Amino acid sequence: MSSKESFKERLLGLQGNLMSFAYQLTTNKEEAEDLLQDTTLKALTNEDKFADDTNLKGWIFTIMRNIFINNYRQTVRKATILDQTDDLYHLNISQESGLITPDSSYSVKEITQAINSFNDEYRVPFSMHIAGYKYSEIAQHLDLPLGTVKSRIFFARQRLQIILKDFR
Repeated sequence: MSSKESFKERLLGLQGNLMSFAYQLTTNKEEAEDLLQDTTLKALTNEDKFADDTNLKGWIFTIMRNIFINNYRQTVRKATILDQTDDLYHLNISQESGLITPDSSYSVKEITQAINSFNDEYRVPFSMHIAGYKYSEIAQHLDLPLGTVKSRIFFARQRLQIILKDFR
């Protein structure tokens, strides 16, 4: 078996995990499928940049997260409204107009800051979970019982929802 076949087989073996992560990011099945396809294509295109001693799962999840962030930024740029009306009509309409404003959403930096505000006992397992590690892998790496890992991730997720309750 060549290393190329091994890489492709391992990549195919991660498709279910990648689809779950894509759905978490996009909350839309079609967008998740597109993100999965883009990620798989980029991973195959950049296979030569993958070092065998690197965590393949983490590498591919990072690719997916970066593609998602870049697509989000591109969408925001396209949705930016330049108000060229004489009386600046668009700038003077109320905030409840339905237009998405920069104030109505959080940046990746704000979300990262919120996660980093957690104690290590919650931040580390939650960050590993977001990076694509399975509960059992996190438990083994941190030398914790599986139930403890699951509850810490659950509570970290709940806390993040409270902190970012205005996130749309």
